[in-house]
Amino acid sequence: MPIVDVIKNVFVQWGANWVLWLLFALSLVSLGIIVERWLVFRSKQDVIRELSLSLEETLATGDFARALAQLEKRTSVGAMVARAGLRLAPQGMTAAEKSMQGALALERSTLENRLAFLGTLGNNAPFIGLFGTVIGVLLAFEQLSQSAGAVGGSRTSQVASNAVMGSIAEALVATAIGIGVALPAVAAYNYFQRRIAQILSDTEALSNLVLAYLSARERSTPGPSLGGR
Repeated sequence: MPIVDVIKNVFVQWGANWVLWLLFALSLVSLGIIVERWLVFRSKQDVIRELSLSLEETLATGDFARALAQLEKRTSVGAMVARAGLRLAPQGMTAAEKSMQGALALERSTLENRLAFLGTLGNNAPFIGLFGTVIGVLLAFEQLSQSAGAVGGSRTSQVASNAVMGSIAEALVATAIGIGVALPAVAAYNYFQRRIAQILSDTEALSNLVLAYLSARERSTPGPSLGGR
């Protein structure tokens, strides 16, 4: 038996319902990820202007320990990165900067976690739906061939047309569902990417603020600096 007939028989036997169930399952996973990511992003972003002003007031007094305590209970990315730098402030500006870079890399990984799934689903869900449509059209033509062989005379055209139109209409549902699954995933992916860019921008502002005061403190400290030189 030719390979084409084998594949056709497999598709005819399985049908296109499994594609629809797959899309429904992927949509549920996508919804779960969107909710989980929204909660994570909500905890990782802060009112940067208020935090920056409050931190600057403390750093201006030279009380780095108090500034560190100010950030202890905050879970935003900017606060955690600034906290990492302040913890190593006694070791010097270079050590603090490296610590903040490491903390930022970890926090960025946390923010980007599972977003690849949303991007991949948004790009490929329409193709999964189209795959189901192709299988549905294949079933429609299979039904057409069976109807043409079973019905004769003037009724052949009408029966065949009704069979094909009904099957193709059902097949197009898979494409519609694929697009319906893709749109929220793409929208959520783009939204979270914008949030990441905003959070990283806020974090950079706080990091530069901490580094500026560390640099000023090192320049004003005579003799051995914070780095122990």
